[in-house]
Amino acid sequence: MITALIIAGGSGARMRQDIPKQFINVYDKPVLIYTLESFQKHPMIDAIEVVCIDGWHDILWAYAKQFNIDKLKWVVSGGITGQESIRNGVYNLEGKADSEDIIVIHDGIRPLVDETVLTDVIRKAQIYGNAVTSLPYNEQIFVADNEVSTVRYIPRETLRRVSTPQAYRFDLLDLKYHEAYEKEIGIYGSSYTNTMMVELGVRLYFAAGSDKNIKLTTKDDLEIFKAYLKSDKGNWLK
Repeated sequence: MITALIIAGGSGARMRQDIPKQFINVYDKPVLIYTLESFQKHPMIDAIEVVCIDGWHDILWAYAKQFNIDKLKWVVSGGITGQESIRNGVYNLEGKADSEDIIVIHDGIRPLVDETVLTDVIRKAQIYGNAVTSLPYNEQIFVADNEVSTVRYIPRETLRRVSTPQAYRFDLLDLKYHEAYEKEIGIYGSSYTNTMMVELGVRLYFAAGSDKNIKLTTKDDLEIFKAYLKSDKGNWLK
């Protein structure tokens, strides 16, 4: 079985709106529903679990019924941090997912999920046990010696930009979240599943990525999302 674990537990303070950004309506549809529709329509996804901000569970179930997201099986509460939210989702799958099942973790506020990207991350995880969506880094990166100067740079050929979706065998995912919280490794600050895995000694495998896979963090991101929906809908949004 392949399960999508969608993270929608944040309050979205940087968007400065009255409701969580994952529930903001864009052309009469919540952002989170755009995300869920991509997983609903993908033939390799069997079930969806959403880690949702408290107070919005019933609203999410209502939206899922309205927009025919019938692969949604579980809604669980988020944590204080992103890692706690993912952990809650992983632990909820104990007793529900088999060890060899693939769990696809994705940010609920990344609504432009390309079908080919999702397919590739699943297939790579089936081969290697994990896979992370990635892209080359096309800008030059310099290391600051102080506030005003540098003499060092990092060759961009050695860098990859990694985001979600990312996928893991359930036995690996569950084991490493227990280990991380027992040892307090890879769970603080901006840590995510991928960085936690590396800190715990796991080799990660790259899958295909897409520049359209933007994260809606600010109002400007929301306008970019709207532009994609208007300008390119016929070609990529089925």
